[in-house]
Amino acid sequence: MEIQKAKLKEELQQELKNIVQYWQNNSIDTEFGGFIGRRDHFNTPYAEADKGIILNTRLLWTFSKIANFNKDFNTEKEADRAFQYLKQYFNDAEFGGVYWVLDYQGNPKNRRKQIYAQAFLIYALSEYYKLSKNEDAIIWALAVFELIEKHALEAQFGGYIEAFNQDWSPIEDMRLSEKDLNASKTMNTHLHILEAYTTLAEVTHSEKVKRALESLINLHLEKFFDAEIGHFQLFFNDQWNVQTQVVSYGHDIEAAWLLLIAANQVNNKNLLQKVQKAAIQIADVFLAEAYKKSAGIINEKDLETNHIDTDRHWWPQAEAMVGLAYANNIQTSKKYREAIEDIWNFTKKYIIDEERGEWHFRIDKNFKPYETENRLGMWKCPYHNSRALIEMIENY
Repeated sequence: MEIQKAKLKEELQQELKNIVQYWQNNSIDTEFGGFIGRRDHFNTPYAEADKGIILNTRLLWTFSKIANFNKDFNTEKEADRAFQYLKQYFNDAEFGGVYWVLDYQGNPKNRRKQIYAQAFLIYALSEYYKLSKNEDAIIWALAVFELIEKHALEAQFGGYIEAFNQDWSPIEDMRLSEKDLNASKTMNTHLHILEAYTTLAEVTHSEKVKRALESLINLHLEKFFDAEIGHFQLFFNDQWNVQTQVVSYGHDIEAAWLLLIAANQVNNKNLLQKVQKAAIQIADVFLAEAYKKSAGIINEKDLETNHIDTDRHWWPQAEAMVGLAYANNIQTSKKYREAIEDIWNFTKKYIIDEERGEWHFRIDKNFKPYETENRLGMWKCPYHNSRALIEMIENY
């Protein structure tokens, strides 16, 4: 088994090198600064594509994380570039926080304040601070933390409101993307606030951040997680009424391990035990419903209609390996280890694109890639897969 594990880690290390090489060679915008906004499935660059905050914050996080993991990857230069571009172009000097979308020249195109994006900024700046020790990064991260706590934290019922206008006034359409419901509180956004506050707490040792993080862990356990079914509910209104019965398998398993890291960070033994119990339940339900032997991880299911989305997206394959590895660290089990190796073999065979580089965005139930999806874009970045590879190398 140890030989198998060593071989797996060797392959993960090699794939991490491949991912770094792809993004160093294909993402830099030498003409307009920062990073290019889009490459399509065929890796064709679109020089005049809009630049989204999610891609740009995730690039800062990824290049910083990889440099912190192993200096030999030489990603400090790209991390510095990402930080400078965010600071110069995405930063809203008037109202604070970051814009949602810029045009290819760096002019604000959509100035809305999506809390999901502000959280990713904090996550990226905190990781970059670990690398650079640049005080500007952590000062900015704490300023955005204060903005979230001031404007987004909902006083009456708890939790964080999804989105605002540029000046932090209420906005009618709060959707993160066209496929999402227009809900005021979502599990997805809260999950990424949680991961951001986890790293911010680690680098600042702030009691205020730590208290907010502990509150977020409890929200996940008490509001989002449905222990009767072993899934997280995704969309809610202000009063915490569930808006849909669709469950996302990728978010389930990602939350399991992110909550474990968060609980360790707040150093609350009782809370950690609750999270560990939930993590095992999530992992077991996930294996029973989402995992298909030799066929990867399916996307989601509507519990009301029983409709199943059988597409295999790139990121749940990555998150599955990490979530199951963390479950295995709590409760050693052959079923977790076998599933991890099987998911990795599936990913190598069908998700990783050796010809063009990087991972396919998604493939259908017959394992054919969707040629309409991007290889690099607003939502296609190296954050999920590079993070999973690092987590597996370090913690499995």
